[in-house]
Amino acid sequence: MNLEETLTELEALGNDKMRAQNSKNGAGEKQFGVRLGDIRKLAKTIKADHELALALWETENVDARLLAILLMKPKTLPADEMDRMVRSVTFVQVADWLNSYVVKKHPDKETLRQGWMATGDPMAARAGWSLTTERVVKSRDGLELPALLARIESELGTAAPEVQWTMNCCLAEIGIHVPKLRKRALAIGESLGIYRDYPVSKGCTSPFAPIWINEMVSRQS
Repeated sequence: MNLEETLTELEALGNDKMRAQNSKNGAGEKQFGVRLGDIRKLAKTIKADHELALALWETENVDARLLAILLMKPKTLPADEMDRMVRSVTFVQVADWLNSYVVKKHPDKETLRQGWMATGDPMAARAGWSLTTERVVKSRDGLELPALLARIESELGTAAPEVQWTMNCCLAEIGIHVPKLRKRALAIGESLGIYRDYPVSKGCTSPFAPIWINEMVSRQS
């Protein structure tokens, strides 16, 4: 399937309700409004196609970029191209899929993480905190966790919304996975109050760090 055929297929899958939802969440006009499940089904039909993925990405269309992410081969992307792609994102759904399915599989992700943790670009910083959270959960060697908590305490309250979400995730995961720092993480979350009143569907866990930490720790025991 070539670029034109793929875009035609995506457009046919779009619907008004999804477009409205995407727009409400900041997607802008470049979108068809395709349900995420339908994008996944289309990706399974096409299978991995890195050249098509790059062409889809360059359209800047939200649905095309989400599909592109599922078709990419992360190991073939140069680090500078990965960096450019992360910084070009304007919609958080695209950012989170890119971080989950491509960035976290990139061979240079640790070098990229370190650079992104020092940037003022919100989407790059979001990716940096996402990768840092992954390290907190999977491999904490070399991470200065007390310093990381100090930074979160200092910056979380005034961070850009795109950064605040993944920074808060990092705070919660430190509290969940590092018992000796749990009290400190809980205190930071309680003091800052970020997401304290966040609306949560029945059966879901609040992103407010103290509730999240305590809920996950109780499940462990």
